Amino acid sequence: MKNKIVINTLTLFISLVTLNSCTSQNSKLSHQDQKAAPVVVQKPITKISKTKEEWSQQLNEQEFYVLREKGTERPWTGDLLKNKERGIYTCAACQLPLFNSGTKFESGTGWPSFYDAIDKDVVIEHEDNTYGMSRVEVVCGRCDGHLGHVFDDGPKPTGLRYCINSVSLDFEKTDP
Repeated sequence: MKNKIVINTLTLFISLVTLNSCTSQNSKLSHQDQKAAPVVVQKPITKISKTKEEWSQQLNEQEFYVLREKGTERPWTGDLLKNKERGIYTCAACQLPLFNSGTKFESGTGWPSFYDAIDKDVVIEHEDNTYGMSRVEVVCGRCDGHLGHVFDDGPKPTGLRYCINSVSLDFEKTDP
């Protein structure tokens, strides 16, 4: 229990320290030459509701911490941060398609960043005033899992930067 508190405290500290870099204007599109393959999201999106116990059985400890407890993974540690393959990023909890690799860019923040979601209904925005900051949280449109935050300092064409925890995502590779 004490170790978990220490880890959570360190994660929070590192996240707050790197917040300055998370609002950085420095960004470079990493998939400029890729055309975003169209993904059709079946509507209406059917909500998934599970108990805390059901989620804890389905998700590993880090996934549960981020997706269900609104935690943050340490910057620069996510396995999808440097992924440059073509494909679709889905919610790690419910597999709802969220982001196309063609919208991923290098923001220099330590988390995977995207300038657009696949569909306006796959990510839901909530006001987030935790830790004395005013931000916009984004959650999965199907399971309400915490994904990260969206900022208005991203590249064209949207000007948005979805700063997403790698652990909250799965990746499905598509053919070139």
